[in-house]
Amino acid sequence: MTTRRKALQISVIVTLALRNLRRQVRRTLLTALAIILGAGMLVFANALGDGTHEQWIDDGVRAGSGHVTIEHPAFRVSRKLEDRLVADVRAVAEVALATPALADRITGVSAQLTINGMASSAAGARPAQILAVDPQAEIDFTILDEQVIEGRYLQSDDRLAAFVGVGLMETLNLRLGSRLVLTAQDADKEIAGQLVRVVGVFRNGAPPVDNAVVHIPLAVAGEWLGSGSDVSNIAVMVEDSTEVSSLVRDLRQALADPLDAGRVTVLSWREAMPALASLVAVDQYGNYVIFGVLFIIIALGIVNTVLMSVLHRHREFGVLQALGLTPRQTGTVVLIEGLLLTTLSTLVGVGLSTWLTWYFLGDGFDMAVIAGDALANNMDMGSVVIDPIIVPMFSVARTLQTLGWIMLMGILSSIYPAFRAARIDVAESMKFDR
Repeated sequence: MTTRRKALQISVIVTLALRNLRRQVRRTLLTALAIILGAGMLVFANALGDGTHEQWIDDGVRAGSGHVTIEHPAFRVSRKLEDRLVADVRAVAEVALATPALADRITGVSAQLTINGMASSAAGARPAQILAVDPQAEIDFTILDEQVIEGRYLQSDDRLAAFVGVGLMETLNLRLGSRLVLTAQDADKEIAGQLVRVVGVFRNGAPPVDNAVVHIPLAVAGEWLGSGSDVSNIAVMVEDSTEVSSLVRDLRQALADPLDAGRVTVLSWREAMPALASLVAVDQYGNYVIFGVLFIIIALGIVNTVLMSVLHRHREFGVLQALGLTPRQTGTVVLIEGLLLTTLSTLVGVGLSTWLTWYFLGDGFDMAVIAGDALANNMDMGSVVIDPIIVPMFSVARTLQTLGWIMLMGILSSIYPAFRAARIDVAESMKFDR
């Protein structure tokens, strides 16, 4: 009987809350619209912000050393050839990466040998960042093969071939088929030179890349520098940057022996590219400020609606308490009003915004439309060029967070009006006229 009575009480309280929301339709709709817009803007901002950050990360790691890099512990600081992964350590790492538990999460692996040297021709000489790669593996990793303006990217059967930036080509007065001499310190710490021919030219958009980067086949570099099949690092790509932490943890476990021996280290992109990590973090903090403002606007709308409802219904609450409603139940009616208004409006806002964002921007949003001609092709961020086409990134966790925070805001915003309603004096309230 007690359970039935409680169920009846709850039904009455919910019915009263719904009736009160319907009585002031205009005020309820205006507040609901504010919540819908606020929730929708949060979903849109989250999706676009997450997509932007993922684009920054993807372009950054493709221009750098991948989402995860396996390298000698000293290489990150020295950038010297002697601090490289020797053949046996490279083999152990590649076996670990090929295991089913790791391979299923990996979208690309590229063994690279980074060399600081000189590029020279009859027209002069320039400092160059020489990157020796396996052409077949690098195609799945780099974005430079998509930025060819003349010729082609390296191929597996290339021998003395070079893929150079447009700035370096112009400075050294090169053209397709031109001879180019690369000079660097070899494995014996002697200066060695290598003659190559230009097979392709790229334009990345970032001056440090266009003016210095040269790609050559890894086999050519091994013979030229006497490094054999040694590499400076093994770059690993994954589908989503959220998978990086677990992959780094598993790789460190798989490479425990060489790690303990100090022969190898495994770094995430945040550790390998701290400048990019800082940029993403700063932008995220800026988004949090915007989200905070939206939460405040939503909270004020809820407080205004529910509190005004309380202030104009003293007599009604007095009559309800005189008929048997307790002060706690009176406050609960007001609390449920705010909760119902918040819940329904939030669900509509989140659902509608998710559908609209996916429908209209699912294929990408061109930031150049907002920023103008300066971003017509790419956004230059130092030595990394970011594609201005941003694809919104939808996350179930983010959506649930938005729902949870707005629901919490609705509850907190309804507490004070509910407290005011619960403290109404029955005798005094009867003096109020509608």
